[in-house]
Amino acid sequence: MQKPFTIGLIQMRMEEDGSANLAKAQAMLEKAAKQGVQVACLPELFRSPYFCKTEDHTIFDLAESIPGPSTEALAKTAKQHGMVIIASLFERRTAGIYHNTSVVLDADGKQAGIYRKMHIPDDPLYYEKYYFTPGDLGFKAFDTKYGKLGQLVCWDQWYPEAARLTAMQSAHVLFYPTAIGWHPAEKEEFGVAQADAWETIQRGHAIANGVYVAACNRVGFEPSPNKEGRGIEFFGNSFVADPFGRILAKASSDKEEIITAVCDPKTQEQTRRWWPFFRDRRIDAYGGLTERFGK
Repeated sequence: MQKPFTIGLIQMRMEEDGSANLAKAQAMLEKAAKQGVQVACLPELFRSPYFCKTEDHTIFDLAESIPGPSTEALAKTAKQHGMVIIASLFERRTAGIYHNTSVVLDADGKQAGIYRKMHIPDDPLYYEKYYFTPGDLGFKAFDTKYGKLGQLVCWDQWYPEAARLTAMQSAHVLFYPTAIGWHPAEKEEFGVAQADAWETIQRGHAIANGVYVAACNRVGFEPSPNKEGRGIEFFGNSFVADPFGRILAKASSDKEEIITAVCDPKTQEQTRRWWPFFRDRRIDAYGGLTERFGK
């Protein structure tokens, strides 16, 4: 059976300078390595402020190829520290086709695989449909030196189908690089409930699938370029939950920090023996899931 391994979530505040964000990420990854982290995850689109707050065709200039500059830099960090790194990037696939893509770099610096975000939101200050083509690679889990890792991205967090299909590929952990926060005008009334719902549904994915879940968010207020809604206050609260849904580690709502937790495949094995949800699934009766809604 796979040995236990230590994961680390890098909760960051983003600057305007993409090179500064990359340098900060590498410094925090180095610090995580010194803390014994073997698998590290960065927040969604960590190279820049969250740019989907407005629709601006010049922002496509931020996109890069994969492999590309960011993966090359992070591959060196991964190899130097023998660390698996999960990084969310703005991928330029070709002219006019861009994706929100999570890259997995193995401990030897080689690319283990990529996942392209499947569920693309379109809400005030979250105009992602303008920028991202929906993923076409399906739901993925990749073999790495330390374990098999599933990747989903932010809005994917709300979909039990995504978690199930990824867990079914024998993932030990579901990682969710994330950029989620409050509209300042809504925080007082809905802030606590929104953050609680975000955490609760992901803990539910951990329980329903007998898998570790790790959600890595950014922090800090980022203004909107056109002042619409003033901007977004990203609420951090990055966390790791075990297959029982228990919180093993949780970050603050407003600070840059690294949180760590040990993932033990034996716990996954034991949990699934006690709660054999996969055994009892009625796969003969789930055809309706391919419909948009009931008939």
